[in-house]
Amino acid sequence: MIGIDLGGKVALVTGAGQGLGRAAATRLHAAGAAVVVNYPPDEAGRNAELARDVVAGLGDRAAALSADVRDPEQVDAMLSAIRERFGGLDVVVNNAAVIRDRTIRKMTAEDWDVVIGTDLTGVFHVCRAAAAIMTDGGRIVNIASISGVVGFYGQANYAAAKAGVIALTKVLSKELASRRITVNAVAPGVVLTDMGKTIPEEVRAKMLAQIPLNRFGEPDEIAHAILFLASDLASYITGQTVHVNGGWWS
Repeated sequence: MIGIDLGGKVALVTGAGQGLGRAAATRLHAAGAAVVVNYPPDEAGRNAELARDVVAGLGDRAAALSADVRDPEQVDAMLSAIRERFGGLDVVVNNAAVIRDRTIRKMTAEDWDVVIGTDLTGVFHVCRAAAAIMTDGGRIVNIASISGVVGFYGQANYAAAKAGVIALTKVLSKELASRRITVNAVAPGVVLTDMGKTIPEEVRAKMLAQIPLNRFGEPDEIAHAILFLASDLASYITGQTVHVNGGWWS
């Protein structure tokens, strides 16, 4: 039997309080990694509560750290805290993302800036800071989306950000190859996390009709692809985008 053993590794998952991030953090921890659960600060403290709940479920070898990935200073502080507590970093999963779907006629500059800032610029900030402390032979997995390839109606900001993540992944795979750090992306189809459930029911029905497997994805199914790319089994895979979408292409 071939298993995945991340014992002794340290992993950071951004936006890991719920949804895909939570699933990824749980899977990486189950494989033996120490996991840092990142969450964005908010006045109500809801994000901190979610992150603490994830860490409580994981038990040992887990910590929750706050940082808004749009803010490079907060990202740098988080990576410094990781190095101080765990000594280094081996795996990064850039999962933090938001959506603000509107047609281009209704989309505001703020709608554009928030989504691009979180979903694309945030990935840049984390990758840049992580590369400075990451061990040689590390793994970066960026979460893209089918939207970045197909381009869904009303998602000019989100699709542009996710397409940018795919391009950034290709560039970083070349820049970090000399250190044997692989950089790949996972592009999920529709997964019914809290974010996915914001899609109107009638739109979801049309989407489902285009999926050969005739169902939406589960968070764990995306997490399994992330786990593979984070492992030694994927040591010769870099610069790639793994599409996990049930066979859906439009």
